[in-house]
Amino acid sequence: MKNKKVALITGITGQDGSYLAEFLLKKGYLVHGIKRRSSLFNTDRIDHLYQDIHEKDVKLHLHYGDMTDSMNLTRIIQETQPDEIYNLAAMSHVHVSFETPEYVANADGTGTLRILEAIKLLGLTNKTKIYQASTSELYGKVQETPQKETTPFYPRSPYAVAKMYAYWITVNYREAYGMFACNGILFNHESPVRGETFVTRKITRAASKIALGLQDKLYLGNLDAKRDWGHAKDYVRMMWMILQADEPEDWVIATGQTTTVRDFVKFSFAYAGINLRFDGVGVDEVGIIDSLDLEKAKESNIDISHLNLNQTLVCVDPKYFRPTEVDLLLGDPSKAEKKLGWNREFNLQDLVNDMMKNDLKLMTKDVYLKDGGYKIMSYFE
Repeated sequence: MKNKKVALITGITGQDGSYLAEFLLKKGYLVHGIKRRSSLFNTDRIDHLYQDIHEKDVKLHLHYGDMTDSMNLTRIIQETQPDEIYNLAAMSHVHVSFETPEYVANADGTGTLRILEAIKLLGLTNKTKIYQASTSELYGKVQETPQKETTPFYPRSPYAVAKMYAYWITVNYREAYGMFACNGILFNHESPVRGETFVTRKITRAASKIALGLQDKLYLGNLDAKRDWGHAKDYVRMMWMILQADEPEDWVIATGQTTTVRDFVKFSFAYAGINLRFDGVGVDEVGIIDSLDLEKAKESNIDISHLNLNQTLVCVDPKYFRPTEVDLLLGDPSKAEKKLGWNREFNLQDLVNDMMKNDLKLMTKDVYLKDGGYKIMSYFE
């Protein structure tokens, strides 16, 4: 154990935390993770990595903690003495941040300060490297396209504003105290374990349920919004590469391609053999079945014969509009590609296929339960 690198991951139960933990364990790290206390189990994404504490050579250890509790964070850092800290914890739902702005500022903004200050106070400045999960939402009302490390920020949500404080306090502690502290400005990254209320997972879950006859329609907000979507597996690998670099810097992590929400919807439904066209404008726009590919559906072992041509499957609901919208995000990853040799293994179609395959399998379980007379839960956001 003495020769193993030690990593501490905040937000280990989230999408990125789970993939990063798996990645680091494969590289031989001893991994510590911080999770919030809940009366329910909230470790679904990392259950396959968990080892009972009574086993020998346990490589993954979980600690109860919270980004709003400085004494708690300091104690965990002191006990674990990490070589690397990956601060991934955040209330990261942009729309919800408008409803909980104070909590977001405390957890996402000041929470980062608490970690940096703990490193300084514990005398770990020369030992511990810090990765701060930043976000493309910093660019908000974009000042140039594509967005790169030097593009000015214009945040458009409480989440983005809190993350901007976290970004600059990380830079400040790097420059003031010589810390190896870096920001990874991550553009949208998704996966089969993305939270169900994020738009991409909401789309793939709904497309799967509609294809299986478990749901009638999908309601979305701004279909014109454009995002740079990549796979979380590619992005957590880049997080690690950032902390292996010779010097601490800030990096854009992106695909360099942008796609509308509307097109993501089309790709997702097409995987299940449902080809959509969109008619109307604004809140009156709808997604309608243009054609059905029964052979394509059979490839996923599903029957879509219950659907009809010209049937409306997608509608716009104004309640999902943001008070201040971010219309276009498109990142320039050329610095990471040239200086660190990072490259993507997944393109957008790979991402959609991965998510749809997983959600169709997941929702098929609900079909079996429903056919067996059991009640199935319907979650709507």
